[in-house]
Amino acid sequence: QVQLVESGGGLVQAGGSLRLSCAASGRTFSRYARGWFRQAPGKEREFVAAITWSGGTTYYADLKGRFTISRDTAKNTVYLQMNSLKPEDTAVYYCTSSVVDIAAPYVPKYWGQGTQVTVSS
Repeated sequence: QVQLVESGGGLVQAGGSLRLSCAASGRTFSRYARGWFRQAPGKEREFVAAITWSGGTTYYADLKGRFTISRDTAKNTVYLQMNSLKPEDTAVYYCTSSVVDIAAPYVPKYWGQGTQVTVSS
């Protein structure tokens, strides 16, 4: 069964850092683009970042410079390094996989269960 499992969320103070990880089941995910979305309470779900098999990346403009997406294809794992966190970054962060190797535009197909990130002021 297709499965995406996020880890690494938690509570941090403003200005701190977290690294999210997401492991995917199966072998075919290595050839597809991967990405992250987030959703704050009462807000629309929004795109965060995506990465192709070859390492090409795209970011939501407001997050570029603070967030970095990377992947380890051998482990079917994608990461999101989040630095200089702000209270407005508080949200549930979702790991996703596409079914094509395109990061711009990024179109998710499979979704993880989400991991909570809370940034206090």
